[in-house]
Amino acid sequence: MEYTVGWSCTSLTLKASSTSGVLSRNYKLITSPFYNRCEIIPTYKTNQVRFRPCQASSPQATEKMHQRRSANYKPNLWNYEFLKSLDNKYNHVERNKERVERLVEDVKPIFEEAVDSLAKLELIDNITKMGLSNLFDKEMKEALEAVASTNGFTMEGHVYASALRFRLLRQHGYVVSQDELRSFKEGSNTFDRSNREDIEAMVQLLEASHLALEGENILDEAKAFSTGILRESLSGLDGQLSERAVRALELPMHWRVQWLDIKWQIDLYEQQENKRSNLLELAKLNFNTVQATHQKDLRDIFRWWRDLGLMKHVDFTRDRPVESFLYALGFSQEPRFSSLRKSLTKVVIFILVIDDVYDLYGSLEELECFTRAITGWDSEQIQQLPECMKVCFRALRNVTYEIAYDISKDKDWHRVLPHLNKAWADFCKALLTEAKWDHSGYAPSLDEYLSNAWTSSSGPLLLSHAYFFAGHMKLEDVADLLEKNKDLIYNVSMIIRLCNDLRTSKAEIDRGDAPSSVACYMREANVSEDVAQEHIKGLIDRAWKSVNVHCFGDDLTPFLRSYIDVTVNAARAAHMLYQNGDGFGTHDADTRRQILSTVIEPLALD
Repeated sequence: MEYTVGWSCTSLTLKASSTSGVLSRNYKLITSPFYNRCEIIPTYKTNQVRFRPCQASSPQATEKMHQRRSANYKPNLWNYEFLKSLDNKYNHVERNKERVERLVEDVKPIFEEAVDSLAKLELIDNITKMGLSNLFDKEMKEALEAVASTNGFTMEGHVYASALRFRLLRQHGYVVSQDELRSFKEGSNTFDRSNREDIEAMVQLLEASHLALEGENILDEAKAFSTGILRESLSGLDGQLSERAVRALELPMHWRVQWLDIKWQIDLYEQQENKRSNLLELAKLNFNTVQATHQKDLRDIFRWWRDLGLMKHVDFTRDRPVESFLYALGFSQEPRFSSLRKSLTKVVIFILVIDDVYDLYGSLEELECFTRAITGWDSEQIQQLPECMKVCFRALRNVTYEIAYDISKDKDWHRVLPHLNKAWADFCKALLTEAKWDHSGYAPSLDEYLSNAWTSSSGPLLLSHAYFFAGHMKLEDVADLLEKNKDLIYNVSMIIRLCNDLRTSKAEIDRGDAPSSVACYMREANVSEDVAQEHIKGLIDRAWKSVNVHCFGDDLTPFLRSYIDVTVNAARAAHMLYQNGDGFGTHDADTRRQILSTVIEPLALD
């Protein structure tokens, strides 16, 4: 007699149902208190790698020798009943479809009314900022083609128009030379810091400068020049222009998650005297309709997390399901990518748990055993570990099977597992390296730290999972395509790590965690924390120039384009999460406001 084994998430009790002769390959029954939707585990993986049994001391003995640390994380602030009660009237897509289609047809004539190139560019800019570009793909392509083919558009001294043209054309895959922005240098002595038009030009120039590639010195000069003028002029600005200048200096549009900026952009457009009421209504309706999908995703995730009950066993870690969802939402906002968002949220949640196991809880011997267990996906390695680490391993393994099942929709799901397993193994090995540095008191150089930190950033882990959801592909092509995009993944992962380090290094030093890039550079160069942070910001800027190489191209297959967009958004999501603090650790007010604004509160429609 054979058995298919399943588990109840809520009561954590084992349930079994008898089956006979239903499995076409050999499987190994594995018990776990957590739900495993696949219900079966292929033996090819569990038997493939064998390590020596874990020799960790008993949990009681280890407790005496190893001091379990605490980060004093605040409890989860979000209530499931509150999230469950969210009733967005825009969640009925069919009900709004006719209204959206009518508004789209009402707006299309605006493209014909925009006769000159500057009017076309400003219309495209507004539509893009308000999240409507997918509704006007054809019209935008025709308008951009007309602008790109127009000779003599770049006029001497017309920095605003030149910068806007450069940014939009380069973003949409057109080859645009940095020389088109040379005009700012020719008129650099004539800019009036009290003139609103000149300040508008500086905002546009600063935004355009962040689309630079390595070696584009004119854009580097444009960034320094526009930044200097805007900082000097801020005290004399007011209204919208002041807001836009401040935001451009804080974080450029190219580094922002566009979706998380849409409400602000819609509000700015609504204040314009020449606004179009039909375009404004369409932007609000589109935002609310997409937001309704995001709310449903969040409710599903929170229910899953509550039913999993993992926090009962690992109460030393961060309980951040909503913040994890916001981070995953930054990767992709399209309604069709619901599975990607929910799966990435689960991965992010477990990244936080596993990271805290290595940083706060485990002894070095326990962490070595845990890493071997993850590497071989072998439960025999965890028998001598504390119960919370056993529970963590089993839950992670089962969630990984569930994600693999979702990716393949019950077809060849077991072929996806090795890729996901390897990503987790690499992540844990990188965390173990940092733990060894910490336990031995070893101080790595910045280069040595970064050679490991791009993996411990979780970037490769997240993007390996995202790859399978971004489009259709053959499983046999996965390794090859990931290898071809390794430079992109590396630089995005580096941005994730460095953004994290800029905001969390002080807290980690206070806790006694492994060193960050900021601490490594302070010690190596014998400089202050402020100087070290400026150096790290320079590394982020350099990494973005490498990422930009992949951003501006229109000759990719739809699948690869989708994956690259998701990958670049991962860097933007890191900026969002760590812009004003530690979005995962401290429950900072900015992150709460972002969640309320983006996910919870719809826009008011007249």
